[in-house]
Amino acid sequence: MNTITRLVVSLMLTLTFTTLQGQDVKVDSTNTSATQLKINTLKQLKTTIENEEREFLKSEIEAINNRLDAGKITASEAEDLKKEAAKNRALNIENRLAIIDNKIALLERNDDDYMTEDGEGDQFVFRIGGAEEANETFIHFGEKSNEKPRKYDKRTTTSIVLALGFNNAIIEGQDLSDTPYQLEKSGFFELGYAWKTRLFEDTNFWRLKYGFSVQWNKFEMDDNNYLVNADGEISFQEFPLDLNKAVFRTTNLVFPMHIEFGPSKKIEKENYFRYSTHKQLKVGLGGYAGINIGTMQKLKYKEDGNRVKNKQRGGFEVNEFVYGLSGYVAFGDMAVYVKYDLNPLFKDQVVQQNNISLGIRFDMD
Repeated sequence: MNTITRLVVSLMLTLTFTTLQGQDVKVDSTNTSATQLKINTLKQLKTTIENEEREFLKSEIEAINNRLDAGKITASEAEDLKKEAAKNRALNIENRLAIIDNKIALLERNDDDYMTEDGEGDQFVFRIGGAEEANETFIHFGEKSNEKPRKYDKRTTTSIVLALGFNNAIIEGQDLSDTPYQLEKSGFFELGYAWKTRLFEDTNFWRLKYGFSVQWNKFEMDDNNYLVNADGEISFQEFPLDLNKAVFRTTNLVFPMHIEFGPSKKIEKENYFRYSTHKQLKVGLGGYAGINIGTMQKLKYKEDGNRVKNKQRGGFEVNEFVYGLSGYVAFGDMAVYVKYDLNPLFKDQVVQQNNISLGIRFDMD
């Protein structure tokens, strides 16, 4: 652990001196005191503060213009609000720079052992990138300012998708209850990330939901059967010994897309507005397409009194290209979810079968 700590500290110090030199700050890494390093960092922070407050003002003016365009305020009211916003931001710059100047003065008249705990700038220790860069990155200890420019209208949101439930196959000429898979022990799991975009300017009733997911579909076989690849043809055969478990699993990477519709609540604030679907009815209809990224058959049995676990990966001639239909009905963040593969499970099979799943889905947006 001590070795790792020393390596991390060395790396951070290297980044610090490299960055300061890259920003034309005249620092001698061999002679510069800890106090001088703090002072140089604070001076750089002054430029950051000015740029930050200007970005905040730009965002506020954009929100005022949007309210003016929407007819919610008059041109005179908009002009007054812009002047007030500019005045506030100018005062913010003045006050924040005064804090920095006082901090610098305090450091300049004390030695390296003088410690301070208050004031702006203590949390910024190392900087990567110049102050002019919009995506400036800080390596810091402590908390950064939570104030960020807020978009007046945010049409796209993101969410994590989690789904699980029962899995089986639609087999030609058979009911679900007659398939060779155990209904209660066959399941699916899906984990993904989704974007949701409002389709129209003035209503959130119609949304487009899209993203990517990894789907695991598990089939637990019944009646001591297992899958056999005989010259590229997949069929069920009875295992010569008593099976404790026979499971076949596919793993797919898919890209779902749904048209989602339903009511939403409009939340209006002074400088922004949002639509919320929290505790609202939502319906999503669409489908998915992707690729198979793995297959495995796992067999558990006893042979000569010994427990055997046999895992067979690949070689089951599944369709590499996966596509299907899916849909959900939700209230709030939880939905009833169904998906159905239009592609047959195997390329060449004695009886055609298509994967089907039914369960619950959580969209954590």
